[in-house]
Amino acid sequence: MAGKGVTKKKIVDAAWTLFQSKGYYNTTIEEIISASGTSKSSFYHYFAGKDELLSSLSDLFDDYYRELVAAMDPGLNSFDKLVLLCCKTHEMIQSRIDPELLATMYSSQVVTRGDKHLLNRNRYYYRIVQQIVDEGQRRGEITGELPGYEIASYYTMCERAIIYDYCISDAAYDLGRFTARTIPMLLESIRAKAPEQGQPGRVPPPAL
Repeated sequence: MAGKGVTKKKIVDAAWTLFQSKGYYNTTIEEIISASGTSKSSFYHYFAGKDELLSSLSDLFDDYYRELVAAMDPGLNSFDKLVLLCCKTHEMIQSRIDPELLATMYSSQVVTRGDKHLLNRNRYYYRIVQQIVDEGQRRGEITGELPGYEIASYYTMCERAIIYDYCISDAAYDLGRFTARTIPMLLESIRAKAPEQGQPGRVPPPAL
């Protein structure tokens, strides 16, 4: 089983290296097979065609999310964790992912009748966002006026919206800087409100 996983990773790594250097449309399956040092049968064992490799970009994103979360200060405010997660990921996208390739992946999700891998709720991305939101509500750092799942959905929608705008704008601006300015404003409504100065905070009911 481990060998099979290694073979698939070789194919994915080779494919994305070629996509980055030659462009998605100029890369052939034969070149991917050759660069990965695998075989045609191995390629078709894992992928029905080149288009299916686009779905593996979400796996690469999830690997980066894991790196970010592992490096985060556990004591950081949960609202700030969400902002950091988005900003750092968008910085990575701008530096590592060709805009045309990114747009191709997003457009494939619009027209596909099959698996919409970006929306797969079993992805690490969705699980860690929900975990941070739940943590923030327990700590009183994220509003409890909405269910946690609604807040998590709003966050992921805002993040996708920025990427979508970046793609249809032909990467005409600095994605990292734009996100750093924009995402805190978009998320401000989910931050828990501090009691107004001079006003007493909410007093919890006495224990029965």
